[in-house]
Amino acid sequence: MRSDEDEDRRRFSEYFAARRGAVRHAAYLMCGDWHWADDLTQAAFIRVASAWHRIRDPQALDAFVRTCLVRTYLSETRRAWRRRERVVAETPDIAGGHDEAESVTRRVLFAQALHQVPPRQRVTLVCRFYQGLDVAETAAALGCSEGTVKSQTARGLATLRQVLGGTLPVPALARATEGKA
Repeated sequence: MRSDEDEDRRRFSEYFAARRGAVRHAAYLMCGDWHWADDLTQAAFIRVASAWHRIRDPQALDAFVRTCLVRTYLSETRRAWRRRERVVAETPDIAGGHDEAESVTRRVLFAQALHQVPPRQRVTLVCRFYQGLDVAETAAALGCSEGTVKSQTARGLATLRQVLGGTLPVPALARATEGKA
């Protein structure tokens, strides 16, 4: 029995090391704050660790972590103290070529615009465009119907277009996040 527990710990540690960065970045896209993203990532992996012995299909781990992350984020946005807190991101001073500066500026502008989208729409956009989930997978992660995913996606994109005012093409969420701001 002891060797099974050691094996589970080793497999979880390997999985955590391999996926932590991607989960943290997805959390950042949802919340817009690296510290909060760290908290969300930690909470998601704590849930996974507590259920690790019950996981039968290793192929479903990413979906399970994503569901834990999304539900933790949505739960956190409902808390009163979180609504009062205002996160202010500062543009980093980065030395480099003109193209790199322009790319960083676009990513920062996009992240600021994404943070102005309501939480439910934001998490839907992150799941659909950043994580590359289809409508059914997004619905499963959010625990809602496919129609809700479609309407939240449409509303979220409309909000982004309005906020950005034509300064950045919206459907290119993945392109705007390349380089992982």
